[in-house]
Amino acid sequence: MSKRDYMNSSVQEPPLDYSFKSIHVIQVKHSKSGKSLTQSLWLNNNVLNDLKDFGQVVSQLLQHPENLAWIDLSFNDLTSIDPVLTTFFNLSVLYLHGNSIHRLGEVNKLSALPRLRSLTLHGNPIEEEKGYRQYVLCNLPRITTFDFSGITKADRTTADVWKRMNIKPKKVRIKQDVL
Repeated sequence: MSKRDYMNSSVQEPPLDYSFKSIHVIQVKHSKSGKSLTQSLWLNNNVLNDLKDFGQVVSQLLQHPENLAWIDLSFNDLTSIDPVLTTFFNLSVLYLHGNSIHRLGEVNKLSALPRLRSLTLHGNPIEEEKGYRQYVLCNLPRITTFDFSGITKADRTTADVWKRMNIKPKKVRIKQDVL
């Protein structure tokens, strides 16, 4: 199957939807019946508190895990952004709203995702942090939708001003040779 044929067939494949299944641990029994061609995996509205074995499970479920473009982990009990999410370089939509992420710095991990365009984080404790929206926009300049709201030029300008006021540039030390 050519890449073009795969991409055409995967667009019509529905997401693997494991929403509202009371899932505590990500485990799927390996099946020889074949793997899905979908590019979307929904695990929202469960009780996941970590993503242990997530990469392995995705590989068992999907024919082309490297093409995973949409992950919905909203309304779980995640306390951090697991680095495994940054291994899906084609990820363009990531829903993490309604979790328990409490460190704003966790967002920095997502800068490794070159195609990430839509992100949700509202409903996490980090939403209460001063400068929450500006911080995310500064650290993820490629996103076009944040918390289901489009990013405007005004948002970008506000984020740039916020960055200049709140994030100190790293000092460059010039090494001097001692004679």
